[in-house]
Amino acid sequence: MSYPNIPNITPTITVDACDAINLLLMSIAMEEIGLSHIINAEAEKIQYVVGTLHGTGPSASVDDLLKINKDVRKTLSEVVRKELLLQMKLETVMSAKHPCL
Repeated sequence: MSYPNIPNITPTITVDACDAINLLLMSIAMEEIGLSHIINAEAEKIQYVVGTLHGTGPSASVDDLLKINKDVRKTLSEVVRKELLLQMKLETVMSAKHPCL
């Protein structure tokens, strides 16, 4: 059995400290946007069940509302955890001693 030939690819990537910091800040911003979409989806889920989304009528029972509330609380709890990690990441990036900040 022969081994595949893999070409020697050595791309030249030049990223200076300012570029790295900007990329880190951009990654934090993109994650924040993702979290905002999750929060919005959870809000729409509640609005749908309650009957205030796009003219839907309230057809949910109390048990349905409690189940949705439990699910939303669980999801938002995870969002808060992620938010705390992003805050620590941001503080670490912003504490870097570099002239581009």
